[in-house]
Amino acid sequence: MEPRQAPTTSYRLQLTSDFTLHDAAAVVPYLHALGADWIYLSPVLEATPGSGHGYDVVAHDRIDPARGGPEGLVALSAAARRHGMGVLADIVPNHMGVSVPHANPWWWSVLAEGSGSPYAAAFDIDWEAAGGRLRIPVVGDDDLLPDGRIAHLSVADGELRYHDHRFPLREDGGARSADGGAVDPDRTHARQHYELVGWRRADHELNYRRFFAVSDLAGLRVEDPDWFDATHVEVSRWLTDNLVDGLRVDHPDGLVDPEGYLRRLAELTGGGYVLVEKILHHDEPLPAWPCSGTTGYDALGQVERVLVDPAGREPLEAAAGSADGWHDLVHDRKRAIADGILGSEVRRVVRDLGSTIPAGGAAVGEEDPVLVDAVAEVAACFPVYRSYLPHGLEVLQGALTEARRRRPDLEDALARIEPVLSDAKHPAAMRFQQTTGAVMAKGVEDTAFFRYNRLTSLNEVGGDPDVFSFSVGDFHQAMAERHAQWPYGMTTLSTHDTKRGEDTRARITALAEVPELWATSLEELLRRHPGPGRGFGALLWQAVVGAWRDDDRDLRSRLHAYAEKAMREAAEHTTWADPDDAYERGVHAAVDAAFDDPAVAGIVRRLLTAVVDAGWSNGLSAKLVQLTMPGVPDVYQGSELWEQSLVDPDNRRPVDLTRRARLLEQVQRERSGIPRPIGVDDPGHAKLLVTATALRLRRERPDLFTTYDAVDAEGEAAAHVLAFDRGGAVSVATRLPLGLERRGGWGDTRLRLEGRWCDLVTGRTLEARPRLGVLLDHLPVALLVREDDA
Repeated sequence: MEPRQAPTTSYRLQLTSDFTLHDAAAVVPYLHALGADWIYLSPVLEATPGSGHGYDVVAHDRIDPARGGPEGLVALSAAARRHGMGVLADIVPNHMGVSVPHANPWWWSVLAEGSGSPYAAAFDIDWEAAGGRLRIPVVGDDDLLPDGRIAHLSVADGELRYHDHRFPLREDGGARSADGGAVDPDRTHARQHYELVGWRRADHELNYRRFFAVSDLAGLRVEDPDWFDATHVEVSRWLTDNLVDGLRVDHPDGLVDPEGYLRRLAELTGGGYVLVEKILHHDEPLPAWPCSGTTGYDALGQVERVLVDPAGREPLEAAAGSADGWHDLVHDRKRAIADGILGSEVRRVVRDLGSTIPAGGAAVGEEDPVLVDAVAEVAACFPVYRSYLPHGLEVLQGALTEARRRRPDLEDALARIEPVLSDAKHPAAMRFQQTTGAVMAKGVEDTAFFRYNRLTSLNEVGGDPDVFSFSVGDFHQAMAERHAQWPYGMTTLSTHDTKRGEDTRARITALAEVPELWATSLEELLRRHPGPGRGFGALLWQAVVGAWRDDDRDLRSRLHAYAEKAMREAAEHTTWADPDDAYERGVHAAVDAAFDDPAVAGIVRRLLTAVVDAGWSNGLSAKLVQLTMPGVPDVYQGSELWEQSLVDPDNRRPVDLTRRARLLEQVQRERSGIPRPIGVDDPGHAKLLVTATALRLRRERPDLFTTYDAVDAEGEAAAHVLAFDRGGAVSVATRLPLGLERRGGWGDTRLRLEGRWCDLVTGRTLEARPRLGVLLDHLPVALLVREDDA
């Protein structure tokens, strides 16, 4: 859908209590100088106290005071308007934060009044389950007493307390002890509309929908027009008051009807610019929704793969020791998630099947373990996040076919559930579609991605590691389709949710060009420190190589934090719920060895020497391509310099934008003298120059970005260049730089371009059919316009 207005470029800012809307307003001049057209804000509605990300909204009628309050948005918007810039706001329709009940008035009311609360219908709660009480999984193992009571439970100030947790009492208050004396916390608890239960029961016994398996985020029912209006009251004001120009929709796949929601949002915005955080499979099209496109994970995967050496596939797989195929691993991890932490959601689907399905010899609904087994198996076999019935019925049918192949013993149960899950209007089908996306996200992105470690730069949100590389032709075809179908969709390389920052991935990608060196080095590392094991060891040491900087004083602590999260997410040797201390000590010892053991440090240094410069080349190529390909390019905060973060929260660290503003002035003065990136601690000045050059051109000369055509090269090194013409602006990027070096450079390879051109990055003028050895002798990328346009 073509919006009323759309950005040409954007810059994402993560707002926190330490970087508020007022702070964002202060950096607007720098963002404008960099070339940003719109400012892209993380959520600004009031969030759970202390929230570092803002996706746990507790109030839809006000801006978070901790993030600058309403005055902050006015200040930010005014600063943007003074510079001719727009504002894109991130909104969260799927869920609310409930970890601090007193901070969320709606949730507090539901706890106090139960199903009679005026806000009960806002949340997706199954009141018939659990005897009409809302289960809250907060009780620790040590506080579950043998007689069924809960330790550290008390009543104070008209509230039920459990450690630091506070809960309301129903209107008729507490219950006294049997002798009529003091208020008895256990009897009081038993009379409430909610039930505090052990945290482990969240896996199978909750009766409210969550965001994925996060019990602190309760699902909302925005499919109800009344609750759509109630949850968008402040968003509507932003649009009416001209404070915000467009919206980014978080996790639309959690909604009952994403298309219907987007239709209502289009009415609210008057056909404004709306993006969806929709995760697409490798070859999955975005449904024809009333929006401008996705937030760009699909673009990220395309850029990544055109820079990967396909020859590295088999030797890298052998080095990682991947015993299981990717697709079997995905199925098994998704099935474990459906049986484990998302068991509550699977059982809710089965309850919704209700009397529609013959019980098959067991009680209907949750008590029928065969139906639970069948629903979990179909969810595990789903090849994409979800269907949108009736669209995607063939995907559901394919999942049922695969479930029958894997589990012929479930044939009878699968036959019984198929017609119900295929009925777009049946509650069970609606809820199943909401559930499969969560199973995919937790099973693949948060588990399998930490186990399948052939080349971890491919283990990214929305990516399929089994799709190892793209040819240049593949890339050109994908870009032509993107330009024709979703020209206003966002492109990105880093986000607050990427598993690795863009330049961490770029360096890891270079390992595909030296797979034998990587294999030898990994063997030596595992011999000296076998604790992580081969599979996790491959992931860990790739992270060390990808993130390493000698000048990073926090690197050791960052790698330890990453190692802990990665090995627990992998859930192979240790887990969050039941950590294996001995295994984890072995992993942390390996991390320390990179800093303290000279032999291990020497192996790491050997790898760095081989891939660092190639990684910088890949990073610049990826950045230029992403900023100039079809779509609206976004720069994630700070990534105009090298972005070597790891998984969150590492990728949400604060960045020094004041320093970047000073550096921008410097690189503009010295652009012809900016050196080719070299060495492990290169400051990233070349990347800042490339980013600013591309962003400014896109913003100031949109007429040069109206088409897409491949630009061919001729000569012996033609396979090492990726070039395309956007309608007057020509991007030229190096690919497979180590292979190019081994073959002796560009030789007489030339671009098939007629006329005189200017490289805006360096300011140099070139003749027709320029030699790549001349064009790219300074930097591995160039952004060309005809001399008259320059």
